[in-house]
Amino acid sequence: MEEEKKDMEVVSSEASVPEKRQKEPETLENTIYCWAQALITAVVGVVLLFTFGFRLIGVSGPSMQDTLYTGDRLLVLNAMFCDFKAGDVVVINDYNAELNDTLVKRIIAVGGQTVDIDSSSGTVYVDGAALDESYTKGVTAANDGTVFPLTLKEDEVFVMGDHRDHSTDSRSSRLGPVKEGYLQGKALFILTPGKNPETGESEWSRVGLIGG
Repeated sequence: MEEEKKDMEVVSSEASVPEKRQKEPETLENTIYCWAQALITAVVGVVLLFTFGFRLIGVSGPSMQDTLYTGDRLLVLNAMFCDFKAGDVVVINDYNAELNDTLVKRIIAVGGQTVDIDSSSGTVYVDGAALDESYTKGVTAANDGTVFPLTLKEDEVFVMGDHRDHSTDSRSSRLGPVKEGYLQGKALFILTPGKNPETGESEWSRVGLIGG
């Protein structure tokens, strides 16, 4: 009797173990579904990234030559992730009725600093120190309406184009100092180059980080 009882226990124990499920065979429908799911996730991720993190803009006009040319496509970091400082190339919203275009300029000074320009020498001073501006082109004049020396409010930046003869910027009373709230972001990278106005050629060696 004891042996029969043991046999029954063994049978009962074996019956309680669930059968191993066989792995479902891979089907074309499953493969398509997985790829579609991955593609949708990637698209949503890119949309969110370029909605909240980055944006793409195109350059138009000569004011940032020879740093940037018309037709350059730039990757711009959203302002909410930026700690703006002198030397940054920034994108400015078209908030000014007279300058109804999105502008690309370089920050020369930030809130609390004092800007002065010696028009005879073209030297720019920030807090009394002369700037070394190797990126500029043309002559830096100070006769477009803004009165110097100029001390910026804490929420303002002073901007100029690198091509000083062909830039409407903070030297002009039409723009003046720009409040940080009007900055779209910082231009980080040239993705595709426009044409050099002197050669008419696209210089792919310019693709990369935007220098100062």
